[in-house]
Amino acid sequence: MDLHASQIQGFFDIPVDNLYAEPAVLKWIKDNIPEWRNCCFVSPDAGGAKRVTSIADRLNADFALIHKERKKANEVSSMVLVGDVKDKIAILVDDMADTCGTVCHAAEKLLEAGAVKVYSICTHGILSGPAISRINNSMFEAVVVTNTIPQEDKMKAAPKLNCLDVSMILAEAIRRTHNGESVSYLFSHVPM
Repeated sequence: MDLHASQIQGFFDIPVDNLYAEPAVLKWIKDNIPEWRNCCFVSPDAGGAKRVTSIADRLNADFALIHKERKKANEVSSMVLVGDVKDKIAILVDDMADTCGTVCHAAEKLLEAGAVKVYSICTHGILSGPAISRINNSMFEAVVVTNTIPQEDKMKAAPKLNCLDVSMILAEAIRRTHNGESVSYLFSHVPM
């Protein structure tokens, strides 16, 4: 689900379907953020711009990008917001959250730029090292991850952490593959 790079599919010697969390994410946003029509989707880096613009287009919303300037490898010297989040709800979207340093720093940047609330939605919640402490001390309204990685223990330690269940998407993909049906339906629909 939400492969970090689509080229990963080429490393398998069997057919691979890259499933997307996007339909479930869109449903979560509509169900849990009452003011979702006044939001701006933000990519925390240039690599996630395609994912963020896809979600923004589907909800007819604005999008923005955070450009990270580095002095040397693995050391961000500054972040520059490209886009306008003033008086909007900013929703940071990424494929994975590991230590959460970048995303928490991005949340501060968005609030400084005038965002009224900030959410983070990441498909894979790795949440290693100081991630839980950073989430607890962050400015986020909520940090949403899927259960592609078990989250029960981490949710007990982080009240802002929400888990989006994608098991029905995976189950339906298995069922459709087994029955020789199209899996592409799942690219835009959430099975119930």
